[in-house]
Amino acid sequence: MLGSCLLFNRRRLTRVFACCQSLQGRDCFSLRTNFCALIELPARWISAYRKVAPVFTRASAFGEKVAIIDQRGEHSYKDLYAQSLCLSQKICKALGNSDGDLKGERISFLCPNDASYVVAQWATWMSGGIAVPLYRKHPVSELEYFIQDSQSALLLAEEEFEDKMTPTAEKLGVPVLSLPQSGKWEGRTDGSAGDAGCPISEWENRGAMIIYTSGTTGRPKGVLSSHQNVHAMITGLVEKWAWTNDDVILHVLPLHHVHGVVNKLLCPLWVGATCIMLPEFSAEKVWAALLSLQAPRVNIFMAVPTIYSKLIAYYEEHFSQPRVQDFIHAVCQDHIRLMVSGSSALPVPVLERWKRLTGHVLLERYGMTEIGMALSNPLHGPRVPGSVGTPLPGVKVRIATGSWTKDDSAFCIHAEGDEMGTRVTPGFDAKEGELFVKGPTVFQEYWNRPAETKDAFTPDGWFKTGDTAVYQEGVYWIRGRTSVDIIKSGGYKISALEVERHLLAHPSIADVAVIGAPDIVWGQKVSAVVELHKSQELSLQTLKKWARLSSRPGTDVG
Repeated sequence: MLGSCLLFNRRRLTRVFACCQSLQGRDCFSLRTNFCALIELPARWISAYRKVAPVFTRASAFGEKVAIIDQRGEHSYKDLYAQSLCLSQKICKALGNSDGDLKGERISFLCPNDASYVVAQWATWMSGGIAVPLYRKHPVSELEYFIQDSQSALLLAEEEFEDKMTPTAEKLGVPVLSLPQSGKWEGRTDGSAGDAGCPISEWENRGAMIIYTSGTTGRPKGVLSSHQNVHAMITGLVEKWAWTNDDVILHVLPLHHVHGVVNKLLCPLWVGATCIMLPEFSAEKVWAALLSLQAPRVNIFMAVPTIYSKLIAYYEEHFSQPRVQDFIHAVCQDHIRLMVSGSSALPVPVLERWKRLTGHVLLERYGMTEIGMALSNPLHGPRVPGSVGTPLPGVKVRIATGSWTKDDSAFCIHAEGDEMGTRVTPGFDAKEGELFVKGPTVFQEYWNRPAETKDAFTPDGWFKTGDTAVYQEGVYWIRGRTSVDIIKSGGYKISALEVERHLLAHPSIADVAVIGAPDIVWGQKVSAVVELHKSQELSLQTLKKWARLSSRPGTDVG
């Protein structure tokens, strides 16, 4: 009865949420979600009362609470906000902007995996810019392509990378703004002004970030997501995985893709949680952090299948004593509430071995750069090994086959669903087809590629994922790429065509075919069948060395 009364009393509901927001030390989203359960209202209805805004606008509510712990120390929400605001003013000054709103100018930035990344991202948003995160392991030529393709107006480079990037920026005519290392910040202010100093109040339709992803046609495409898209990505995961400000996540992934940026960084910062950031993956350091008895203790971990395979290998080499194994199992069971695997298919042997070691059934989910996360196994309840669960809040999915051209829409829908359930067309149960996604998380466009953007959607607005899927036994399963020209290795999405083009640049190679060979650790290994020019000789060792020195890592798909 209470729920029925409040359902139609928007003013009263709004006042209740205002009271929730005024309570210090608690996350507003969690309070809303708990209140929804109390009055029997679905949380998705409550989302209408949340105004779209970037993560930094919530920072003042968490004040001195530790937001980031990196190799140089602890950083509070207040400090991150203050440093971001200071940097945003420097950005506007560097670009000759007097009103504090860049109106969508692109800002590329190269930072290590630490608090400086957060400051660069928040400062870009505070100044009205679109964030273009770069990855330190990409060759300079690839970084140059990203900066040029995004038409970035400014490059932010943490001092560690300033010498590396300055010649490229000068070549492109892009100014460089140097960032001090985290922990060396100067002029820390009290950061108590909420979002004062940022002149922007409407965020929904503004661009938030451009993340580059490989494709079957070769060169990476810039995926533009709006603040509305990012907001939907965050709140959907916060609801599905029950994030709170008591959570502590260990972050070991690169920060140039959705998995590292949204799932592991923006979600915890949205609710006032703590993120422990390692500079890069190390099996020894990850195990040390997971098993540490020192506060704050990690209770959430997310990684790609390759990382779990390497953690298992380290465990088997270094933790052979039964008492140590019992300790590890007990710590993981008692203190870690969620472990997630994504970005590529999780081999069942890895899942089963991890369960034996830690007691955790890894939560598998499905997402990609263009859509954020779309499907997830449940936080509570049975998780089906090999499946990716059901749609996340606000997301619609469809499995279909056929043609979606303007003049020929002869397609057949096998299954279509959302968080409330899936409807299967009679006779098409367990029939494979291409997976399509629709919802507020779906990206705006491929940057400056209108034709490719148009081709990525059906006439009725569904995004073509290019993945083959099936709905069976009440959950969704991903069977692989509809196009075989994409290889997923270690959580990275690699264009076979791009690798072929690269190998063909070797003077001894006449022809080449690149395939993804199944591999229990990497998911797929990039393999090549090479034909040499007549009278040419090339050893495997020489070719591997040449390829390693001149190629770039693949692009993670979320």
